[in-house]
Amino acid sequence: MKIQTGCVVLALAGHDKGGCFAVIDCADDSHALIADGRRRKVEKPKCKQFKHLQAVGVLETPETGTWTNRLLRKALAEFGTGLNATAASREGI
Repeated sequence: MKIQTGCVVLALAGHDKGGCFAVIDCADDSHALIADGRRRKVEKPKCKQFKHLQAVGVLETPETGTWTNRLLRKALAEFGTGLNATAASREGI
């Protein structure tokens, strides 16, 4: 899956390794601006290289057209719940 605006990504390296984030924007051909609405706010997203990210899904754009920290936290929580359910069904739990 190609990393683009609106993707849900996992951080593979750095102090945020293992964290689930949303791509707010793509800075250039090799960097994405990511936020989770909690530690990394929408107002100050982290610039991270694509090679340190793994795309795991896509978020739907909010009705307002812009992400707020609250909407982003809620969307990532719902996405994470679905991701955990899928992993559990694969393991036969």
